Amino acid sequence: MSKALVLDFGGVISRTLFETHDLTEAALDLAPGTLTWRGPFDPVSDPLWQRMQAQEITERDYWQHRMAETGALVGETWTEFPQFVGRVRGADPAAVIRPEALDAIAAAKAGGCRLAVLSNELDLFYGIDFRDKLPFLKDFDAVIDATYTKILKPDPRAYGFVTEALNLAAADCVFVDDQLKNVKGAQAVGMDTVAFDVTAPAESYAAALSKLGL
Repeated sequence: MSKALVLDFGGVISRTLFETHDLTEAALDLAPGTLTWRGPFDPVSDPLWQRMQAQEITERDYWQHRMAETGALVGETWTEFPQFVGRVRGADPAAVIRPEALDAIAAAKAGGCRLAVLSNELDLFYGIDFRDKLPFLKDFDAVIDATYTKILKPDPRAYGFVTEALNLAAADCVFVDDQLKNVKGAQAVGMDTVAFDVTAPAESYAAALSKLGL
C-alpha cells in the first residue's frame, strides 16, 4: 500500500529565519547581533512568539511584525512578504534548504512513497518564482498552498486537499510540521504525524521515515 510524506515548508524544508540571522545581517549590512528575536530557539526572550504559540496572534501576524521592524532597521518599507524574504535571503534560496530535508525526500522517493507539501503561505511568503529555484520540488506529487486555496491549517479541509490530490487515505500519510496546532489538526483527520523540532531536524526526519517504514 502506498504511503506519503507530507511536509510543511517553512521551518521543515527550509531553515527558519531565526537560524539565519547572520545571513540576514550580512545581506542587510547590519551589525552582527542586531537581530535578537529567536522564536522557538529562545521562546522566553521572544514574547511575540509566545503570543503566537498561545494563538493570540496568527503566524502571519508574527511575520508581518518582524517584516516591518526589520525593514525599518534599513529605512525600507516592505509591504509584501516576498520583498522581505528576497532582501534577507537573496537570489539563492537553495542555500537555506535543510540538507536533512533533501536526504529524507530522496529516501522517501526511493522507498516508493508519495511526496506532498502542505503550506499555509508558500508563494505568499517566498514569491511566485521561488519554486523554480528549487529543483527538488519537481519530485513532489502535490504542492498545496493556502496562498491560493485560502484554507489554512489546521482547518480539516486543508489536509483533505492533500489526500484528494494523492488519492490516499489520511492514515497513509505522515504529516510533518513545526507548529503544534497544525500537527494536532492532522491528527484530528487521521494522519500519522511528526512534530518537527527545528532544533533537531535530523531526529525529526528520522522519526518521519521510521513511520513510513523506511
